[in-house]
Order: sequence, then structure tokens, then C-alpha cells
Amino acid sequence: MRPVFSSARILLLSGALLIAAQFASAQEELEFDINTPAIMLLQKSMANRFLQLKPHLDSGTIGLTHDGAIARRDAASIDANARLMLDSLIIEENKDRATLYREIARANLRPEWESNLRSTFSKRWIARMPAGWFHRNAGGMWVKK
Repeated sequence: MRPVFSSARILLLSGALLIAAQFASAQEELEFDINTPAIMLLQKSMANRFLQLKPHLDSGTIGLTHDGAIARRDAASIDANARLMLDSLIIEENKDRATLYREIARANLRPEWESNLRSTFSKRWIARMPAGWFHRNAGGMWVKK
């Protein structure tokens, strides 16, 4: 005996399959290294700021987070004035990173994938960071690479 499906059930199933196929297809087509004027400007700003952040990454004062940002790890290792300047750099860096993720998603015509991009970039940066740098995992623990 053949199973009998109502037309509503067939329509619902075909709709779900179509959405799944579109998502899988679009995910494969997502261009992470896309360049637009806005993205290039953000990359330049981040590259310039990196020169100031690198010594703090090297020393372990700051580290990368699981959600694609940077954060202060060891506040006691720097004086109050330097801490204020570093906090300002961190705020600017995280603002540019958030904008970068949004711009890449927008340039790919997939703004709803911004959080996935954030996660993907975080994994890339953590995988590529030098030994000795720190990253904060999803559980909030700092881990030295």
C-alpha cells in the first residue's frame, strides 16, 4: 500500500526542501574575501590599529574571543593610563570587526548570515594566531595557543 500524502503536506515538504537547498547553495557561494570600498577601508583601519595591538597580543594582555572580537585579559599588567588607551583601541577594533562582518554579509546579499560570519572569522583568526597568544573559548576560559 502506498502512503497517501495530502496536497498541503506535499506543499509544506517541498517548501522545506527548497529552503534547505537554497541555504546550502548560498552557503557554498558565500565569498569571505570579497572586497568593496567599505570593506577595504575597514581592513586598512584594522591593519593600522594592529601595530598598536600586537604588543598587547604578544604579551597576553589582550586576546581573541570565540565570537570574533578582542578583549582585555590581564588588566593588572599595565598601568591605568595605558589601560584607558588600550580599552579605546579595543572598542575601535571591535566596532570595525562588527562592521566588517556586517559588510561582508551585506556584500554577499546575505545579511542574515552576519553571526555565522563572526563565528567563521573567529575560528580562522584563532587557527592562524601565533603560538603564545590567548583566546577566550565559548565557556569564558582563556586558553594559550
